[in-house]
Amino acid sequence: MKKIKSKILLTALAVLFVVSQVSAGTGELNWLTDYNKAKEVAHKKGLPILVDFTGSDWCIWCIRLDENILSKKEFIKYANENLVLLKLDFPRKTVQPAELKKANNELAAKYGVRGFPTVLLLDKTGKEVGRTGYQDMTPAEYVKHIESFVKK
Repeated sequence: MKKIKSKILLTALAVLFVVSQVSAGTGELNWLTDYNKAKEVAHKKGLPILVDFTGSDWCIWCIRLDENILSKKEFIKYANENLVLLKLDFPRKTVQPAELKKANNELAAKYGVRGFPTVLLLDKTGKEVGRTGYQDMTPAEYVKHIESFVKK
C-alpha cells in the first residue's frame, strides 16, 4: 500500500512539473491598469506603452483580439521584452471601482477613443505614436504591425 501511495505521489509531482514547465514556456503578460504607473515604468525602462482600450466582457472584436493575438506566445514573448502594457477596460457585466472607471473614461476622452478595441502605442512620455485595433493577422504579423509604429 505504501508503494502505491508513493507512486501516485511521484506521478502527481511529475504532472505538476510538466504543467509548470509548459506554462513557463509561454509566459504571462503583466497588464497594468494605472496610466501613471505605466508611464513611470515606461520612462524607467525606456519602452513604449501599448494601451488596450477594451470592452473585455461584451465586445466581440476585443475578445477576438485577446484570444487570437494577445494571449499567444509570439505576442507574449515580444510584449514582455519590448512593451509596457496598459489595459483600460470598459466592461458592462463586471463591476469596477468608481475611480478606475472615471480614470479610464478620462483617458478615452484624452486620446479620442470612439470604439473598441482601440490599441494605442505611446512613447514613454504618453505621446501617441500609433493607433490600431483588431486586425485579422497572426500574432507574428501583429507584432510586426506594432513594431512599425515603434520604429517611426
